[in-house]
Amino acid sequence: MILPEAVRYIIEKLYKGGYEAYAVGGCVRDSIMGVRPHDWDVCTSARPEKVLELLSSKNIIEGGLKHGTVTVSIDGSLYEITTYRSDGEYIDNRHPDSVRFITSLEDDLSRRDFTINAIAYNDKAGIADPFHGEDDIRDRIIRTVGDTDKRFSEDALRILRALRFSSRLGFTICEETSDSIIKNAHLLKNISQERITSEFLQIINGDYAEEILMKYSSVISVFIPEITAMIGLEQRNPHHIYDVWEHTVKVVVNSPKGRVSRLAAFFHDISKPECFFTDDSGVGHFKGHPEKGAYLSEKIMKRMKLDNKTISSVKKLIMYHDLRPEANEKNVRRLLSQIGNEAFEELMLLKKADASGQNPDMLEYKLEYIDRLTGIYKELTKNGERFTVDSLCINGSDLISLGLKPGKRIGMILEMLLDMVIDGNAKNEREVLIAQAKRIIDSECSKTE
Repeated sequence: MILPEAVRYIIEKLYKGGYEAYAVGGCVRDSIMGVRPHDWDVCTSARPEKVLELLSSKNIIEGGLKHGTVTVSIDGSLYEITTYRSDGEYIDNRHPDSVRFITSLEDDLSRRDFTINAIAYNDKAGIADPFHGEDDIRDRIIRTVGDTDKRFSEDALRILRALRFSSRLGFTICEETSDSIIKNAHLLKNISQERITSEFLQIINGDYAEEILMKYSSVISVFIPEITAMIGLEQRNPHHIYDVWEHTVKVVVNSPKGRVSRLAAFFHDISKPECFFTDDSGVGHFKGHPEKGAYLSEKIMKRMKLDNKTISSVKKLIMYHDLRPEANEKNVRRLLSQIGNEAFEELMLLKKADASGQNPDMLEYKLEYIDRLTGIYKELTKNGERFTVDSLCINGSDLISLGLKPGKRIGMILEMLLDMVIDGNAKNEREVLIAQAKRIIDSECSKTE
């Protein structure tokens, strides 16, 4: 294992001061897996004040001293150095009420979440792995350190961390740990929404998200209970072969990775249960589910503390995901005027993912239709054209110069001019639009005389 120069410097400084020090946790796990770590953490037998003393020449951040953590800045990178410790009682399923500094590396590792994260290393002693995490890395297994129920009751966020590791790494959660996750999922109600949302976003963006979402839907439903009605709801429609939940999961994993695209996929059919009905032939329908889903997802995402830009983008994609206009230039221009170029491209990807999670017998013609829409879009926008009011070659100031008073009427006339451009009745050129604006104004004046 090759330690960064800064980590080696920290460890050597602490050793020279008479203390143990090791790289620990995720950085060791990733190194064993052949993955370059993003962050490096160090654990040590030195108490925080000794760490400060021995590393006094470096830029020190003292914010975590209460819990034994000193953060050091070296060459622009931050390194956390934490004293070996044991935790007191966990009173809120998240944080210990106290910590006690200790001198045993094994005891420090014993309080950690999973065996794959309870590994330490330095160049002098090599790997310290008292809980056989290296074996679990090799066997691709996620297993808690020690008593499984205790680990999750101490910190319920570990439940989602297990799902995140499995979704990202493709590791199997061992049976005992899996059973405990499901049994203790209700403890997530005690965790802050921000922390849950952070883990959830990483889960749905993992390479192995499908297996996690299918197996642990009851865990996800603790903080997104609206999905419960989707699970097992047969769609009874020739376009679908999966229930609403399994279809949703298929759409998620067929969508491009990214906050907006994966959230839109996750929530795109969230209102299907409340919109479901069968016709006289027993065929299932979900009339109005895009519109209702857009507003329900907005409510959920606000509860999840997501930012307004993300919420707006996801809501827009859900609103339009089931739209199926005839593939022609006028309809594509109209859609672009409603959602914009960037959202159009994201919408086409969502529609492809949606089709990929439906009846495979109908997939080819659905993808061909989406490709036709995309081809028209590319032709229309190959020179950077946009079809929104602010893309017109005239603006409100031009209309005021023609004699209009400032007010709502200016916006209405600009919308009329945009409609002309969209319908192909006028080119988006300044002289053309000025002439059209004069005709509209003159026509209105003649009607009032």
